[in-house]
Amino acid sequence: MSKKPYYITTAIAYASRKPHIGNTYEVVFTDAVARYKRMQGYDVFFLTGTDEHGVKIEELAKSEGITPKEHVDKVVGEIQDICKLMHISYDGFIRTTDPRHEEVVQKIFKKLYDQGDIYKSEYEGMYCTPCESFWTPSQLVDGKCPDCGREVQSAKEEAYFLRLSKYQQWLEDYIETHPDFIVPEGKKKEMMNNFIKPGLQDLCVSRTTFQWGIPVTFDPKHVIYVWVDALSNYITAMGYDPDGSSDQFKKYWPCDCHVIGKDIMRFHSLYWPVMLHALGLELPRQLFGHNWILFGEDKMSKSRGNVIYASDVVDAFGVDAARYYLLSEMPYGSDGSITYESLIERFNTDLANTLGNLVNRTIAMAQKYFGGVIQPADAAEPVDADLRATALKTVEEVDRLMNQYRMADTLDAVISLARRSNKYIDETMPWVLAKDEAQKPRLGAVLYNLLESIRFLAVLLQPFMPETAEKIFAQLNTDCKDYASLSAFGGLHAGDKVGEPVPLFGRIDAEQMIQQLKAKQEAAAAPAQEPAQEAIQLAPEISIEDFAKVELRVAKVLSAEKVKKSSKLLCIQLDDGMGGRQVVSGIAMWYKPEELVGKKVIVVANLKPVKLCGVESNGMICAADLPDGSVRVLFADDSMACGAKIR
Repeated sequence: MSKKPYYITTAIAYASRKPHIGNTYEVVFTDAVARYKRMQGYDVFFLTGTDEHGVKIEELAKSEGITPKEHVDKVVGEIQDICKLMHISYDGFIRTTDPRHEEVVQKIFKKLYDQGDIYKSEYEGMYCTPCESFWTPSQLVDGKCPDCGREVQSAKEEAYFLRLSKYQQWLEDYIETHPDFIVPEGKKKEMMNNFIKPGLQDLCVSRTTFQWGIPVTFDPKHVIYVWVDALSNYITAMGYDPDGSSDQFKKYWPCDCHVIGKDIMRFHSLYWPVMLHALGLELPRQLFGHNWILFGEDKMSKSRGNVIYASDVVDAFGVDAARYYLLSEMPYGSDGSITYESLIERFNTDLANTLGNLVNRTIAMAQKYFGGVIQPADAAEPVDADLRATALKTVEEVDRLMNQYRMADTLDAVISLARRSNKYIDETMPWVLAKDEAQKPRLGAVLYNLLESIRFLAVLLQPFMPETAEKIFAQLNTDCKDYASLSAFGGLHAGDKVGEPVPLFGRIDAEQMIQQLKAKQEAAAAPAQEPAQEAIQLAPEISIEDFAKVELRVAKVLSAEKVKKSSKLLCIQLDDGMGGRQVVSGIAMWYKPEELVGKKVIVVANLKPVKLCGVESNGMICAADLPDGSVRVLFADDSMACGAKIR
């Protein structure tokens, strides 16, 4: 009998900067769902990846003196390292720079254009570079981007548009008739009331003001804008193609759940359904929108100096404790908060005291009183029934909560079983039973119930804390790990022998740990000190008469193009106020021709003409060599007239 397919995705991470712990929440959350579904017997495909195009990345790469591809390769490596660190069990990792993704996105764009769902027009509005979003003046908040609060710039350009307005009524009807399509309920109401019912505006889906993107095949000066490119990853990764899709796509689509942050819920709730419907594809079964992990009361930001990375938490607490904290600290439908104090408190209370102490002392008692041999549970008493019922009820509760993506509530239900087991120890007092030889059968039954309850805990913890679950199984010395074994209380076998007790979590000294973590964060937030510069060696001194021989003039770049025989040279036409001149400059590695046009530069005007790669150069553009090996042109103020002399 074949397994039922289950397809779940994260939103793909934007490859601009290394993600902080708040960004990491989404992939840990999705991993837990994927692991849980696998444990239940589903044929799971878990997709994550990176969004790698756009003006923001182009600008960051330029500021670093590297290509956009070099920049995203570096950041993608960091993202994949975090996934490995956090034990993320993804089945697919897509990059929007993957050649196949780019090819299929071009086909999608062309298909939508050919059928009239994309059209060419002109856009004029306010643009937010960090969010890569256009806004009308009425949508701005205090004149700034309503999503991130940053400054916006006016933009006007030729562009292609997706006819969202055409699908206004269809989308509204679909969401109303599919009440579980957008969850939680509050997110659905927000999308309907704030964005859909007021009226959908057609969406700008191409840009001409930057180049780092996927070109429109039939109009290559346009690149396909972020949301058509990025959103399509969910189908291109699985083998969708307008000309004929793969068996894998047919098996897993429609997606069971997209897990996405509240800041991009709008794009997934409005743009993505319309795109899929226009392509003739089924919509995903569910969009789950999660909130943010804040640092205290604030959103994490490098400028605020409050960024915590996953590696920081793992170094201090371990991988499973980091996973547990992230998943247990985010309330359903509202923002969570990370503080050092709450991290340590939850570690000590839930993991060290409740779970770790339960496992350690139960295994120790089994070793002490029975040489580790598991005893039969025949000598039962009424108090046992409640523990057994709690274990079985916990399985049902976990399944109910996981199907609603109530992750924090799920973990609370699991830890509640550990709390109930600790209470059972207090109720039965094994150390008292051990003093009476006649109570040995009862003592054996008590320890069996505790060991079996711990086995239930280990099975249920596998999606959330996989390392810890394996450590518990090792101490129980059992291979009875499958989810189906939780249908009845009694998976452990009398006569088998448990392993040695090993502490799972040692208590943390809160004051000492907080001091260490805050010192580390402050050090990371502090501006890096400039490396000591080597002594600058000046050329031999010259007189003022020597300097007067150099004629520096202001000139405006009229056009620029690459020299065919060179990867370093640009041939630049200048208005120098004296009839014009041609200069060849070795700056092609740092400037694209179109970035120079219209700029005013300083040129050495009386330099003897030379030929470079067969092209005549009449002068030299002044530029500075930077410590990282890059070069920056010295641009003149635009108020300076062409031909003005520099002295």
